[in-house]
Amino acid sequence: VMASMAHLQEEKLRLQEELLGLQEQLAAREDGELSRSLQLQGQVEALKAKLLEQAQELGRLRSELGGTDAEKHRDLLAAENERLRQEMKACEGELRELRELRRQQQAPCRDCAHLQENARLQERLSQLQREAEETRAKLAELDLEVQQKTNRLAEVELRLKDSLAERAEEEERLSRRLRDSQETIASLKSQPQQIKYIIKTVEVESAKAKQALCESQSRNQYLQEQVGMQRQVLKEMEQQLQSSQQTAAQLRAQIAVYEAELERAHGQMLEEMQAMEEEKNRAIEEAFSRAQVEMKAVHENLAGVRTNLLTLQPALRTLTHDYNSLKRQVRDFPLLLQETLRSARAEIGQAIEDVHSTNRELLRKYRRELQLRKKCHNELVRLKGNIRVFGRVRPITKEDGEGAEAANAVTFDADDDAVLHLLHKGKQVSFELDKVFPPQASQEEVFQEVQALVTSCIDGYNVCIFAYGQTGAGKTYTMEGTAANPGINQRALQLLFSEVRGKAADWDYAISVSAAEIYNEALRYGAGGSFPPGQAEPPGSRRGLWWVWGMLASPPHLPGLPQVFEFGHVNRATECTNLNEHSSRSHALLIVTVRGLDRSTGLRTTGKLNLVDLAGSERVGRSGAEGNRLREAQHINKSLSALGDVIYALRSRQGHVPFRNSKLTYLLQDSLSGDSKTLMMVQVSPAEKNTSETLCSLKFAERVRSVELGPVSRKTELASWPSQEQLEGDSPGPAAPSGRGHASPSPGHLSSRAASIRRKLQTSG
Repeated sequence: VMASMAHLQEEKLRLQEELLGLQEQLAAREDGELSRSLQLQGQVEALKAKLLEQAQELGRLRSELGGTDAEKHRDLLAAENERLRQEMKACEGELRELRELRRQQQAPCRDCAHLQENARLQERLSQLQREAEETRAKLAELDLEVQQKTNRLAEVELRLKDSLAERAEEEERLSRRLRDSQETIASLKSQPQQIKYIIKTVEVESAKAKQALCESQSRNQYLQEQVGMQRQVLKEMEQQLQSSQQTAAQLRAQIAVYEAELERAHGQMLEEMQAMEEEKNRAIEEAFSRAQVEMKAVHENLAGVRTNLLTLQPALRTLTHDYNSLKRQVRDFPLLLQETLRSARAEIGQAIEDVHSTNRELLRKYRRELQLRKKCHNELVRLKGNIRVFGRVRPITKEDGEGAEAANAVTFDADDDAVLHLLHKGKQVSFELDKVFPPQASQEEVFQEVQALVTSCIDGYNVCIFAYGQTGAGKTYTMEGTAANPGINQRALQLLFSEVRGKAADWDYAISVSAAEIYNEALRYGAGGSFPPGQAEPPGSRRGLWWVWGMLASPPHLPGLPQVFEFGHVNRATECTNLNEHSSRSHALLIVTVRGLDRSTGLRTTGKLNLVDLAGSERVGRSGAEGNRLREAQHINKSLSALGDVIYALRSRQGHVPFRNSKLTYLLQDSLSGDSKTLMMVQVSPAEKNTSETLCSLKFAERVRSVELGPVSRKTELASWPSQEQLEGDSPGPAAPSGRGHASPSPGHLSSRAASIRRKLQTSG
């Protein structure tokens, strides 16, 4: 605490010394700024005096240049040139002083809030410097011009002096000759004897003198002309001098502008200095106030600190002891830390291994529970008679295009193969079905899930498998497939014939296959034929089975079946739309009826397998259907809407189910009205552009999955009892089902069969 108090005292003294130093610096700066202002004012007054002297000198030059004294004119011009040089040097000195003054003014203002104004003044000073440089260049040009004029004037004066000297010499020579002639005449007058000769001689000489005088006069006239020309040159030089004076006046005006700028800069500088002074005083006052407040708080706390100091001394000794102990612990801490880290790493590694083991066990249990849940769900569906729904997602194809519209919008659950997720308009929607097949699922994998339903047809159950979805979703591929990779239809028939051959030792079977299609609400059999007269609708059976005219075939071989599939595929109504190049325009049905007879018990079974490839649901606006295609689409959508109405009625357990609203629902009545195992294969497209149709198909699949048809029963009956003659072997046994014959049983064998049947009836009765 004492150290803290001493530190506060030192800080206070340091702040006071800094305040005194700042005050001294500000006072010195104010004195310097005042002296600089006075110096600038003196310089401005000196410039004004120099300009006045220059004006007076120019006036004197103007008055002196009026005469013909060329020497004086040259001296005056030289003096003016010298003064201009001195003035230029003075201006340069003034500019250097102004630059230095601005630099000195800028230095203390770096830490204040007027940097922008100082920068503007600096820029203005640079501009003044540039203008001074231009003035100096103009003065140099004027100096060169004056020098040229002086040289020309000196040449003129020299020529004029030479001419005047020659003229004076000529006049002197003529005067001497005239005096000589006069003296000669006077002497001749005193000598009359020689007067004639002399007069003649004088006349001759006078003629020569007159000729010389004429020559002198012409020479004099020439010289006068030269003098006139020189005077004209002198006038031109006076005009040039006047122009120079005007230039000097302009320079004086610029100097006046510079003085005004300097005055304004000086005023701004004084204002800034005053603002800085006020800011300095305010800062000093604020600092002093804060220091007083802090010192007051320090003084107030000092007493408490001194009191607490006495109390803290015992605690300080305790802390010192604890510190020494802690220091020893810190010295030993690295070893302890390493040991702890090794132990922690081992524990964390073991914990991670335990977590991994637990996760593996939980995952195993979860998968086992998931399988058990599916098994229980399938058993519940079987007991309730629900329609089972499988989903299959086709791969992305080149018909889907490229870019964002062809992006995959369907994802699958990694742990549950009955759940898929659809991304529609930025929102993910999840659907749970009985089984979901991804795009990479093969035809074999799909058939493995439905073959149990197919084989139950042999046991006397009614089975229906129908494919639903938008056009181009892969329904025909799933149901029919290709020659190299067949679909459910051909695989189901192959499985039925294989099962029949396996049970040939105890059972006799007859299998009938009918192929038909519903095109524009008209039923056509044999994939392209027409109904026989009087059979516009399928007749009903007392056992609740509906029969369609078509083709009948029997095991163990089906020689024409591949050709029938090919014939039906070629003759099925298909057209090109905007959504699918080969869009099916009709509902295709493959109806397989299996009749069996147990030779040991006489029990007859009848099962029917309906394999339906529905036409694709489509929106007319997207498919671009027109004309016949539009009428076909309307019939397709009408029949699918009727199927939706039937599903809704069955789901809501209504008393009346509208099976007769379309040929499709009427034909599937025995598969949807109960006592039938029904499976819906919903086909969807994963492309982003088809998400609306995919969403509708999956929602319809959820509604179908919730329909309960009730428990399913076998279609069985006992064969007619054989007569006594048949039992004794007098006549052949009852006729075998069509398509297969067998040897007549022996009488003993028939008796044992009859006894066995009676025992079963008594037991069940």
